[in-house]
Amino acid sequence: MEIVDFLRDPGRYSKLGAQIPHGVLLSGQPGTGKTLLARAVAGEADVPFFSISASEFVEMIVGVGASRVRDLFDQAKQAAPAIIFIDELDAIGRARGGTSAGGNDEREQTLNQILTEMDGFTGNEGVVVLAATNRPEILDQALLRPGRFDRRVTVSAPDQRGRRQILAVHTRGVPLAPGVDLDVLAAATPGMVGADLKNLVNEAALLAARRGHSQVSTADFSDSLEKIALGTVRGIVLSPAERERTAFHESGHALLGMLTPGADPVRKISIIPRGQALGVTYQAPEADRYGYSETYLRGRITGALGGRAAEQVIYGDVTTGAENDMEHASAIARQMAGRWGMSPAIGPVSVLPSSGQESPADGVAPATRELIDTETRRIIEECYEQALATLRGSRDRLDRLARTLLDRETLDEDEAYAAAGLSPGTAPAAIAPAKAG
Repeated sequence: MEIVDFLRDPGRYSKLGAQIPHGVLLSGQPGTGKTLLARAVAGEADVPFFSISASEFVEMIVGVGASRVRDLFDQAKQAAPAIIFIDELDAIGRARGGTSAGGNDEREQTLNQILTEMDGFTGNEGVVVLAATNRPEILDQALLRPGRFDRRVTVSAPDQRGRRQILAVHTRGVPLAPGVDLDVLAAATPGMVGADLKNLVNEAALLAARRGHSQVSTADFSDSLEKIALGTVRGIVLSPAERERTAFHESGHALLGMLTPGADPVRKISIIPRGQALGVTYQAPEADRYGYSETYLRGRITGALGGRAAEQVIYGDVTTGAENDMEHASAIARQMAGRWGMSPAIGPVSVLPSSGQESPADGVAPATRELIDTETRRIIEECYEQALATLRGSRDRLDRLARTLLDRETLDEDEAYAAAGLSPGTAPAAIAPAKAG
């Protein structure tokens, strides 16, 4: 809105000697709407909009990219006030250095020309450069200094209110059946970005058309969300024994999600094979989360290990079905120990990069790496023992949930909690373990 206001009334700022920021860098994960936001700025300001992808500058013929940059800025200055938008800036804006051969040399010349053009502004051309990238950390520092892209705007995933508004936009041309509640749909899609929500609405409309509906119903949205979140149904038939084991495996995940303090509520359980999984348990928080407590993270690990624990409790042995669960649990535990300071042995220090994985040159001592391994294993073992104890103390709930799942194949939230003898929204800490049956 600052950019829009300046482009609409530059005189108000120039009287005070103020200069508009030369460049604004929009960063965020794919699909959050960085390009749409740049277009919206141009539309609100009612100024010409020059849009180009950074990859279009780069050619194997040296000098072509730099020439295109000069032409683009010349056009914008002639049409000023105007906005230049460069998408995927990291294609040419990577930090310079290392070898320079062929296309790399051309990329650096193109980058140098962009730096020169932005530095050449006197502040009164009325041209604003917006750029978008998914990877701001790899950009050349010369791009980010004051006078160039000195404003950085993080375009994050929308919150629940934002998702509701995005769904309202994408359903404007979709006939919705009575009973479709976009607020409920927004609450059930935490973490989804604008592109995901657009895809969800489109999938629901396609599904309604295949079913011969004249309107898109709640069931269409629910099934489309299930397909997106859980994967496409696979056309394989499980043997009765493997189907039963899968039911207990998923019931273990679900029951620990219901009983573990801090765990996300269980939204759906299914033993219909999807993607690479034989069954799935879908959990989602009541509200968007931006910070994670140690209790919550331990609950996530305990729930992830619930399938393996259920197999151990029921059959006395385990299968390979918990491979992805163990990878997920190990990743969380490793970051708890090495990145988030949740290990007394390591203390409140961060010794792992944000990815949670060490690299050979990260400066972490071998003894510290070994300690991270030890603490990761300790956290996982404690959570696994908690999972075993909870399931053994709630054996009758586990049995009822698995038998119901075998009968119906898919259970939504209310059905799953009812099968376990619980009710949605019950505080996990207040639930007493059921007696073994």
